Amino acid sequence: MADDRTVSARWLGGYQVDVVTGDFTVRVDEPERVGGTDTGPQPTDLLLASVASCFVLSLAWAAKKREMEVPAISVEVTGTYEGPRFSSMVIAVSMPVPDDVAERLIQSAERVCYVTNTLKRAPDITVRRVDAI
Repeated sequence: MADDRTVSARWLGGYQVDVVTGDFTVRVDEPERVGGTDTGPQPTDLLLASVASCFVLSLAWAAKKREMEVPAISVEVTGTYEGPRFSSMVIAVSMPVPDDVAERLIQSAERVCYVTNTLKRAPDITVRRVDAI
C-alpha cells in the first residue's frame, strides 16, 4: 500500500533553505567555502544522515524483532562524492555483539531499511512546474 510523504522547502536567499517536514523545520545551507553561510547541513550531508539514521533504526528493529538486547548501535556513513552525485557509500556498523549476531542483524537491516532500499532501486523522479505557492 502506498504511503505518500511530502516535505516542503522554501528559499531564504543565498544558499539557505528551510525544509519543513511535519512539525519540524530544518535549516539547510552550504559551507562558506562554496558561498553559503554554514547555518545548517548541506543537502548531501542530509542524504548521508538519512542513510545513517535509517540503518541504525533498522538494526534496532531487527534486534527487537529477535528479542535481543543490544546495548549500543552506531553507524558511520561515508559517501564518495564525484560531482553531481555520490559514486559510492560505505556504511560502517558498530555493535558490541558477536560477529555472527552482527551479521544476521545487518542482513535483516539491509532488507528493511527504506532509505538504502530506495537508493539501491532508484525511484522514478518527475519534476513539474506548479503555480506559485
